[in-house]
Amino acid sequence: MSLLPLLLLPALVHTAPAPPPAPAASPSPENREASFPGFNGFPLKGSVRAAQGHGYFAVLMAGSGPTDRDWSNPLIRDPRTGQRLPSHGGRDLAAWLASQGLGSLRWDKRFIGSKDPKLDISLDAQVGDLKAALAFARTLPEAKGKKLLLVGHSEGALLSLLAAQGADALLLLGLPGQTMARTIEAQVRAQLPPEQAPANLAYLASVLQAVREDKPQPTGSPQVFPGLVMLGRSLMQPESLSFVKATLDLDPWPLAARVTVPLAAAWGDKDVQTPKPDAIPPTFPGTVIDLKDANHLLKKEPRPRVDLSALNATEAYSDETPQADLTPLATWLKQIN
Repeated sequence: MSLLPLLLLPALVHTAPAPPPAPAASPSPENREASFPGFNGFPLKGSVRAAQGHGYFAVLMAGSGPTDRDWSNPLIRDPRTGQRLPSHGGRDLAAWLASQGLGSLRWDKRFIGSKDPKLDISLDAQVGDLKAALAFARTLPEAKGKKLLLVGHSEGALLSLLAAQGADALLLLGLPGQTMARTIEAQVRAQLPPEQAPANLAYLASVLQAVREDKPQPTGSPQVFPGLVMLGRSLMQPESLSFVKATLDLDPWPLAARVTVPLAAAWGDKDVQTPKPDAIPPTFPGTVIDLKDANHLLKKEPRPRVDLSALNATEAYSDETPQADLTPLATWLKQIN
């Protein structure tokens, strides 16, 4: 089973062959395996990394779709060849946090590797898993005597706002600056030729309304790209429909306004998936951090922002791309220590 990667949309106009999945990354000796019960006792598996020197221990919440504990995702592919790109940004972030003195827990979401169409992947279940991860982290010897820093990435940043009461500080990376519905529309619009945009955007609007009203997927006209019809089908998969419906119009800013612990939101200036919004609401109570030449996975992106698109941005998501300069994050971590 896979949940739609709402914030990593497939190309709508261009297509590429889909080769077999790449082999999983070898376990790192710095990480130890751990397991804990999630929402309603569902078994979850993760990795714990130890570090000393900081007063916080981090809990990492991955982004949308079939993204595992290391932020590896089968949909991250080389747009030129269609080959899957080995990409483990979450594992790399855990290593960077360790270099700053923070140990961490990261885990596979409940549907990673599952083929059970009846598995509960509702919003309640996934936020429940996050709350369980925070509770489990407090029992770890690596976190003894430390406060908890909840680090959410992309959609995981949005879910982190729903579990904020279980943490002592929040770091939101690539937080969607608007509702999921508007984010999806913006990503789709960016991929459409202008002359074909009206018909395709009208179809997308009808799909989103069908999600809200629990109606069947609309039939696309001949002008609608097949990729957009596939996107609609993914949005309306029965096993994930309740999650999509619950998060579709969820606005992050009122949630953030209620946070009372130390809070920061960081965006890479080369992030084309969930870019920094043009204006941060004055009700946002935290620190805003800009990461220069950083893409959605916090990798270094040297290309000009104007040359980046949803199609070619993934070229810099691979493990071969060095991590961006995260010094501004280090500065904030020192401030809360």
